[in-house]
Amino acid sequence: MLIVVSEWLASPGPELLAASGHTLCFDPMLWRDPERLRELVAEADALIVRNQTRVTASLLEAAPRLRVVGRLGVGLDNIDLEALQSRGIGLVTARNANAIAVAEYVMAAMLQVTRNLAAADASVRAGKWERERLGGTELWGRTLGLVGVGEIGRRVARRAQAFGMSVIGYDPFIGPYDYAPAELGIRLLSLSEVLAQADVVSVHVPLSPETYHLLDAERLALMRPQAVLINTARGGIVDESALVEALTAGRLRYAVLDVTEEEPLPAESPLRSCSAVLLTPHIAGLTADAQERTSRLVVTEVLQRLAALSVR
Repeated sequence: MLIVVSEWLASPGPELLAASGHTLCFDPMLWRDPERLRELVAEADALIVRNQTRVTASLLEAAPRLRVVGRLGVGLDNIDLEALQSRGIGLVTARNANAIAVAEYVMAAMLQVTRNLAAADASVRAGKWERERLGGTELWGRTLGLVGVGEIGRRVARRAQAFGMSVIGYDPFIGPYDYAPAELGIRLLSLSEVLAQADVVSVHVPLSPETYHLLDAERLALMRPQAVLINTARGGIVDESALVEALTAGRLRYAVLDVTEEEPLPAESPLRSCSAVLLTPHIAGLTADAQERTSRLVVTEVLQRLAALSVR
């Protein structure tokens, strides 16, 4: 069988695929060439992608042999799920393989905002000794608000509680006796209440028509002036123009964005010139450890799906 990998795949994925006995087409830059991708998937039995390859209905129509798509991550906004289902094509995702990495990133982001050791280091190297200015603040006693209380949100909550933070959350799919409120003590509130009460708001929902610009100007206005917004989910969930306006006007203290609506971030984006934003290139779940787990999990399950098909 032919397996096409259209984006970067960490070890041990390539090694596992090479040893599988299947024909492998592995080109990390294939997603940049839609025509060649279309030609290759015409004969493919499996396709493995990250977040750049657009797995559209049109692409799937060109792939009559395709039986499984592997997604090296958990976000599915680049995949037409209805088209997959209608054609009977299976889907394999990373299923929490990078959840620890994202949770640790959120903690690092909060500590960066409260203590900013890099600024202190730069000050000392410049010959200064600004102890009063660089003392920072604490996480202890502050309130973390989670927009989305799924697997990643729960892992963030446990770590934040270890730092002495109270945790509140909004998630319409979580009930009062589910694990998050019953075992972790996360207080479930409305979205408006979470935004109004939290010192730090961390976003953990998928991008969908319902969540696009979920945090718009009206909802950002509910946040405290000294609050911090952290987004490791998807850029389209936050209205970036409204965010820049709120930060510039001093209605919001700071934002840490690992994701933006357009990636890479365009040169003309106002986020680039906003000093109250810390920007990273979609790396929250990209630790070496997480990529190893993701690669092994997705490739192993794709091979298992193909093996099951071959014995039918």
